[in-house]
Amino acid sequence: MTPSVEIAYGVTSLKQQQASAKRLLELNRGHWEIENRVHWVRDVTYDEDRCRIRTDNGPRVMATIRNLAIGITRMMGFRYIPDAQRTFVFCRRRKDIMSLWGIW
Repeated sequence: MTPSVEIAYGVTSLKQQQASAKRLLELNRGHWEIENRVHWVRDVTYDEDRCRIRTDNGPRVMATIRNLAIGITRMMGFRYIPDAQRTFVFCRRRKDIMSLWGIW
């Protein structure tokens, strides 16, 4: 079996001296890191694509709330968002959740 080669084309505003293959790869991976850390979590964990809120500012508000929840859980040290959700589900009282956030 012969090895295959994949060629990818992209458009950039970088000057030729700034656009080495290594730098372009870093930028591309950085983009996908954001996609995987935020958008993928919203799509999969929060099932955002099936959300029925579609009018006015509703979608933007819900995306903001989801981003806030993701940000808080990451700041609390959770790497895996479903673990955070399970932790919060078992906190029956507001005081328990606030103590997890370090504000009670």
